[in-house]
Amino acid sequence: QVQLVESGGGLVQAGGSLRLSCAASGHTFSTYAWFRQAPGKEREFVAAIRGSGGIKYYADSVKGRFTISRDNAKNTVYLQMNSLKPDDTAVYSCAATPQFLYGGSVYLGNTYNYWGQGTQVTVSS
Repeated sequence: QVQLVESGGGLVQAGGSLRLSCAASGHTFSTYAWFRQAPGKEREFVAAIRGSGGIKYYADSVKGRFTISRDNAKNTVYLQMNSLKPDDTAVYSCAATPQFLYGGSVYLGNTYNYWGQGTQVTVSS
């Protein structure tokens, strides 16, 4: 059974840091991504990592603040979030696909086959 389980969310003050984890089981995936959805807003792409970790993608809104990484031995993907802002408040979800995604497909939620349950991140001002 394929599962993606996120952890690491919580409440943090603006300027603080959190690290999200996404542990995968049941399959080895080529591409992982993090998406987020704030109340009343559409789901948006945050970051993705393709292959064994060499290719990374970021939304403009998080570049320079967030870092995506993966530990292939543990089948786990991480999202290190620094300099958090209240606008980063959302439910963060991990997504994965066995496909080696290229180009614009990396940024599209419907490209990913598997999703975690999401973890809440709240940044207070």
